Amino acid sequence: MDRLRKVPRLGRLAVGLLLAAGQLTTAYNLNPDSADSVKSISKQMAEDLVSFYNGNQPGNTPGLLPDPYYWWEAGAMMGTLIDYWYYTGDDTYNDITSQALLFQVGETNDYMPRNQTRTEGNDDQGFWGLSVMSAAEYNFPNPPADKPQWLALAQAVFNTQAARWDTEHCGGGLRWQIFTWNNGYDYKNSISQACFFALGARLALYTGNQSYADWAEKTWDWMINTKLINTTNWYVYDGAGIETNCTVLTPYQFSYNAGGMILGAAAMYNYTESQTWKNRLDNLLQGSKVFFTGPNNNIMSEVACESVNTCNVDEHSFKAYLTRWLTMMIKWAPHTYKVIMPYLRASSVAAAKQCQGGDNKRMCGLIWYDGKYDNTTGVGQQMAALEITMSNLIANSSAPVTADSGGTSVGDPGGGGDDIGRNQPKGPDYKPITAADKFGAAILTVIVVASVVGAMGFIFLDETSTKGPVAQLKGCCRRSKEERQGKGSPYQ
Repeated sequence: MDRLRKVPRLGRLAVGLLLAAGQLTTAYNLNPDSADSVKSISKQMAEDLVSFYNGNQPGNTPGLLPDPYYWWEAGAMMGTLIDYWYYTGDDTYNDITSQALLFQVGETNDYMPRNQTRTEGNDDQGFWGLSVMSAAEYNFPNPPADKPQWLALAQAVFNTQAARWDTEHCGGGLRWQIFTWNNGYDYKNSISQACFFALGARLALYTGNQSYADWAEKTWDWMINTKLINTTNWYVYDGAGIETNCTVLTPYQFSYNAGGMILGAAAMYNYTESQTWKNRLDNLLQGSKVFFTGPNNNIMSEVACESVNTCNVDEHSFKAYLTRWLTMMIKWAPHTYKVIMPYLRASSVAAAKQCQGGDNKRMCGLIWYDGKYDNTTGVGQQMAALEITMSNLIANSSAPVTADSGGTSVGDPGGGGDDIGRNQPKGPDYKPITAADKFGAAILTVIVVASVVGAMGFIFLDETSTKGPVAQLKGCCRRSKEERQGKGSPYQ
């Protein structure tokens, strides 16, 4: 009788072990049709994303991620946390998000802080600007009245960049880098243009100010004229150098380049309601299908590097932005829902399925299309998986607001101050060097050199010798001369 009773108990134990094993090998079984499933999984993914961030901890700097992540990616991550609040309503991370966004604004409230400006690029600054633009559009809780406001920050970023538009080379466009000595200053990359284009389009839509739309049109025209947007297949290429007047393109395709242009085109279509911008958006959307692969060509992939395992830290995050901007597009261009949503849904299920890494067995990797975890973890991978998961909530989310439709963020059209157009870092105001300064520096140099030579001389003196210092130094010189003449060492 006892033996019979043990059989079902052992059976239950076996079933339990199998279930546990299944949980270890499949972290998430996402149901994109269930808001509860999407929110539950998003909550865990967000928790794992924030585990990489320590800027809110004592002794650390708000708005900075630890090595190996660059400053811009922290700004992008804050954009993901804004999205998380917008889609799920969970305000768990609102405080650290606001803290980071406000700490990094810099002296002129335009995301050119002194701790970053020596290496800051236009695209880096642009990502922070796009994040605070989302905060304004989603009515993310406003900062205290004595702090810079989300809309004002976005306007300040735009103003500083519009003044850097470079007509001397390639007939326009933004350089990749802001400061003259940085590698890439002679390169005009698509992501800098895309951030500027999208920010201008969104500011036009939010404020109703046509001047922002004019800049967006100018940026679009420049991208077309330089052929960085290929109007045959609607691919967006990476950039071009000014040494060839931007006639030799770097033909790599990265998902965030296409995504940024799609985002701006969607905002311009909503702002203008024109067939021209609808056509442009639809063409770009068609071109973006190059970033979907897998058995059914419907799983998002960073095609330039995933298949050859060469994605770097930055590139690990690019799918997060393509996802974010494709999803935002739907609200401004509802006709795109039926086109893009099947791709986002399939990608979200695939992305969730491969999140099996880390000590908790649920960290997400980079590659989604082959159904297995690729043994990579990081901020970029986690952001991308979270964004694609949350995209399933877009249909039931509120529309982005504008100043005329419930927007509460306060603007500052003249923001940016003396950072507008600046391509040299701020520093102390040194006076010009005069002839007297040069003469004084020469005298000081002679004194320093003489002091060093004298000190070295005393180091070589033999304190036990009966010879005086001068005699010892003469002997030292003779030995050196003998050695130079090949007479052997006096110590042999």
